[in-house]
Amino acid sequence: MRSVVTGATGCLGMNLTQRLLREGHEVLALGRNQERGAILSTLGARFVALDLMDQPRLKQLSLNADFIFHCAALSSPWGRSVDFYQSNVLGTQHVIDAIPPNARLIYVSTPSIYFDFISKYDIKENAPLPKTPANLYIKSKLLAEQCIDKAWHAHQLNVVTLRPRAIFGPYDTAILPRLLRAEKNGVLPIIGQGDNLIDVTCVGNVVDSLLLASTASSAACGKKYNITNDDPKKLIDILTLLYSALGTPLKIRSIPYPVAQAAAYGLETIYRLFRLPGEPRITRYSAGVLALGQTLNIDAAKHDLNYKPIVSIEEGIHQFATWYTS
Repeated sequence: MRSVVTGATGCLGMNLTQRLLREGHEVLALGRNQERGAILSTLGARFVALDLMDQPRLKQLSLNADFIFHCAALSSPWGRSVDFYQSNVLGTQHVIDAIPPNARLIYVSTPSIYFDFISKYDIKENAPLPKTPANLYIKSKLLAEQCIDKAWHAHQLNVVTLRPRAIFGPYDTAILPRLLRAEKNGVLPIIGQGDNLIDVTCVGNVVDSLLLASTASSAACGKKYNITNDDPKKLIDILTLLYSALGTPLKIRSIPYPVAQAAAYGLETIYRLFRLPGEPRITRYSAGVLALGQTLNIDAAKHDLNYKPIVSIEEGIHQFATWYTS
């Protein structure tokens, strides 16, 4: 089988590409990180440093693909609208346009689209979405899903969409490392008491869901599936597991959510007014994600894709810690 993986040098892409190679796939790995690309080349993938804006080359490279796993995205709580639109909307449209006949697209979306600054639990795929997306990243991913939907309705695009929640594991530079970078002088600030119930997903389980989606019956095409570890935990319990795996004592300082939101609003205003580079230390979205509860219903993935999380959160954290400290 011939597979194309976009975003192959990200956390999900790296783990997916390695799994595909182990299972005998011929893999074209597309990404931007040359160092990680070299790792994939050593393992047997064909790595190409390609910008998805290069539509003609993307189409040429994808000519003989059986599967295209579209994992690439600009994922950040802060940034410019034009950058999110180009990376996540136009990039997705270019992938759609590059799909050869009879190939299947597995598109990685996000459950962040459900976020509405309140705690929500057992969210199903057809749950009403907020009237206003919480940030520009989420807006762009919604628009990308609309591109997928349009292609499905107009041309019966052979596509399955997954919405994995909070992916972590080896090669993660976004979820757990972002939390760890917040630590100052041995103390980790958290928003609220850490008793908010959340879903997270080990990257190995997300890889399983991608492979299951690639071979699922045509009845799954055009549909969207939540993916989690199916094991909601309090944030403080996840942090305790993480620090234990790292062999470091966990010391926390609680910041009231209203205080964090006010600070985030002020920082966002300053960054917008003065067009400062980088991102605010905290955004309203980030504060909400860290303080509020969110769990997803994955019954549809269990039923249609035969998805079952195999890697436990404890094991996933151990895998991350081993990679992070090596």
